[in-house]
Amino acid sequence: MSRTEKVRKLAGFIWSIAELLRGDYKQADYGKVILPFTVLRRLDCVLEPTKTEVMEFYETKVKSMKDLKNPEPLLNQKAGVTFHNISQFTFQKLKADPDNVAANLKNFINGFSIAGREIIEYFNFSDQINRLDEANILFLIVKNFAEINLHPDEVNSMEMGYIFEELIRKFSELSNETAGEHFTPREVIRLMVNLLFLNDRDILTQEGIVKTIYDPACGTGGMLSLAEEYIKELNQNSKPVVFGQEINPESYAICKSDMLIKGQNISNIKFGNTFTTDGLAHETFDYMLSNPPFGVEWKKVLTYVKNEYEKKGFDGRFGAGLPRISDGSFLFLQHMISKMKRDDGGSRIAIVFNGSPLFSGSAGSGESDIRKWIIENDMLEAITALPDQLFYNTGIYTYIWIITNYKAPERKGKIQLINAIHYYKKMSRSLGNKRNEIGNGEDGKPNQIEEITRIYGEFQNNAKRKLEIDGKEQDVIVSKIFDNEDFGYWRITVERPLRLNFQVSDERIAKLETETAFVNLAESKKRGGIALREIEEGKELQESIKEVLRTLGADCVYKNRDAFEKDLTDALKAADVKVSAPLKKAIMNALGERDETADICTDKDGNPEPDTDLRDYENVALKDNIKEYVKREVLPHVPDAWVDETKTRIGYEIPFTRHFYEYMPPRPLEEIEQEIKDLEEEIRGILEEVL
Repeated sequence: MSRTEKVRKLAGFIWSIAELLRGDYKQADYGKVILPFTVLRRLDCVLEPTKTEVMEFYETKVKSMKDLKNPEPLLNQKAGVTFHNISQFTFQKLKADPDNVAANLKNFINGFSIAGREIIEYFNFSDQINRLDEANILFLIVKNFAEINLHPDEVNSMEMGYIFEELIRKFSELSNETAGEHFTPREVIRLMVNLLFLNDRDILTQEGIVKTIYDPACGTGGMLSLAEEYIKELNQNSKPVVFGQEINPESYAICKSDMLIKGQNISNIKFGNTFTTDGLAHETFDYMLSNPPFGVEWKKVLTYVKNEYEKKGFDGRFGAGLPRISDGSFLFLQHMISKMKRDDGGSRIAIVFNGSPLFSGSAGSGESDIRKWIIENDMLEAITALPDQLFYNTGIYTYIWIITNYKAPERKGKIQLINAIHYYKKMSRSLGNKRNEIGNGEDGKPNQIEEITRIYGEFQNNAKRKLEIDGKEQDVIVSKIFDNEDFGYWRITVERPLRLNFQVSDERIAKLETETAFVNLAESKKRGGIALREIEEGKELQESIKEVLRTLGADCVYKNRDAFEKDLTDALKAADVKVSAPLKKAIMNALGERDETADICTDKDGNPEPDTDLRDYENVALKDNIKEYVKREVLPHVPDAWVDETKTRIGYEIPFTRHFYEYMPPRPLEEIEQEIKDLEEEIRGILEEVL
């Protein structure tokens, strides 16, 4: 039986147990029962081989050790793992006493060592035991779970992870939650792990090597488990130590149970929001990997994050900048970068993003500044574009970023882009939005994970592979190498001079009557007679201004603003009409219109004033010269333009798709025409059946 069939069979059996809850539980709450029971059964199976020995040791030895303050280490040693259970019950014994199953199950849970009990507590399971007992279905649940063997010799850690993921996916669909927030497809993790460790294989094969691995959004622990297994496969004498943090209680409990069974220090797995409660503050790690939620807003932690950013800057975690509130992906990455080792070979990070972090935000924005900081500090090593429809909760394209502060010599100052969007195979059965998977070679087909890893390791520019696309074999560029500066640009502001003509026409006087400063003349915030007098005086001033304007002549069109302003000032003075600066500005705004044939408007120093309506922005490559660019690309079209250098900003973006653009020729007209005819025939047939 293949791993996939085995996982589906076990997950299907456990799912069938959930059907016993129908009527007594809402479907959305099935997970509150099934997930903790699965964890309990897993722990029970792990302890079963040594259960008798542990109980005998406890009864005959431990109870008589009056001076023994902490018996847990001795009992764990007898159990052969980092936890134990001193209750007389197992699942087999629980099902043998149906009349007292609730009390016995609670006794069984209380018999776990502290680490085991803490895991179950995160499920709030005691409430469910009472509820199941009152509904007379607790015994049936226990009896069914007792029938499956979840011992690691029968179901290894990876398979157990798949089972939990399948169950979580089903429960999430029933409750309209996002299953993908809890876990990442295992083939994606395997690829991430390959890319993360490939350049360090020589280090990882050293005798007794100790390396730390961290995931700030660890979910059920899939990434940590596969990273640990990779290092162990490479070097049985290695000592990988895993760390993580998770905000979802159920996922956190599942993760800790897996780490407990494998003998990891479960105190390294922290609970809570990574941004507001960094459970591993001041720690640094050799390797980090994560799949933070895509496009999730961080409004709930805005105050905390902004406060750290403003007060601590680069002494905190978010010194490079804050992304837009709608997507906190870059917060996770900055958090991880803050936990890099600054010596001893540095650190490496693999993180999954959607397309937004590649290009969102213009120069000067938080996202652009974060990219700028990462690239200018030479930390971005590679980005791999993955196929679409790989994830359970979204069909979008995703990208693996590799970040390091210790690049190999040949990669310094360089960034590799890998186009792996064609490396996938269709799944026989969809799982949510997941319709594709990256082949791992288990089915006798090409190992696409290894091939992508080779492309990364070869580090070649314009590397090509023959790939089958839409049934045709094609040469496809799968790797490109760029200089860091290739992704930087100057964001320049191109100004054009303001040119206005002025005329005292009826239409423009009508515009004046809508200007705020002019309208306010006939209004008052005071009361009574004073207000009436002010309003009347204001109306008189409005009429006086209009009379003065008409003396300038409705047919006269001024092409020079200074000339018009001089005549206006003289006319107002001659008529003894006094106007404030804001009112005069309102008059000029109303009577002026843009005119390309008019003279350029200048400021008091004689410099051209910019026309904000004609203002434009250009992105100039960092490797280009701004003056040469303007001379070449701008001035031939608008000779009077200039660059406002005070507004120039440096930005960074990674236009991945543009660099791997694949031309798709349009379908032949004959094919389209035939398709239309076929549709017409189909519609005609349907209409004939209806009529």
